[in-house]
Amino acid sequence: MKTLGIVGGLGPESTLDYYQRIIALFRERTGDGHYPEFVIVSVDLRKGLDFMDANDLSGMSTFLLEGIGKLARAGANFGIISANTPHIVFDEIVPRSPIPLISIVEATRAAAKMQNLKRLALIGTRYTMQSDFYPKVFAREGIELFVPEREDQDYLHEKYFSELVPGKFLPETRAGLLAIVDRMKTTSDIDGVILAGTELPLILRDPIHNGIPFLDTTKIHVEAAVAHMFS
Repeated sequence: MKTLGIVGGLGPESTLDYYQRIIALFRERTGDGHYPEFVIVSVDLRKGLDFMDANDLSGMSTFLLEGIGKLARAGANFGIISANTPHIVFDEIVPRSPIPLISIVEATRAAAKMQNLKRLALIGTRYTMQSDFYPKVFAREGIELFVPEREDQDYLHEKYFSELVPGKFLPETRAGLLAIVDRMKTTSDIDGVILAGTELPLILRDPIHNGIPFLDTTKIHVEAAVAHMFS
């Protein structure tokens, strides 16, 4: 059994979700009463956000590699970064990582391809929506990505860090997020939505809305990680 290492804390609420989902999926797959052994390094989210706000991607890479190095020294055979936004530097850190890493973006692209989805909304932090790290990976399979209008991006980003990251999941915010999805269905004719922020599945728990499927990136990433534990 391969030992999984997780860079967590980006943010804490979704790291808890990863932890619970990994245990549940592992136990479902084994069915013998055993629990998985894995390693989590919880890093300082504030430091990561400071690097992003300063557009210091080199600093962000070094910050993540320090966490990955701790995982390797703790015995992890492979790793994941339990958030979407840090994957902005994924291609830069992979060649320098002491252990193989599973990309949340590539795993989500595989899930979208399996469902034959071609026009997807991308919602998450402003960093994620305004960067090209998602579109360039999805373009390899001919999948188009669309982001909300700038005003809706501002709403998403503000609610993400003022409410979702601290663990506040309000019904009025859920309604606001679903309204963005409805607008994008009208304007961009999307056939699915990437919940490209690992806190989003904690407030948008239904797998489908008005006939539009949600790609839960936490679930997808966990499934890829647990499968690799058994590989």
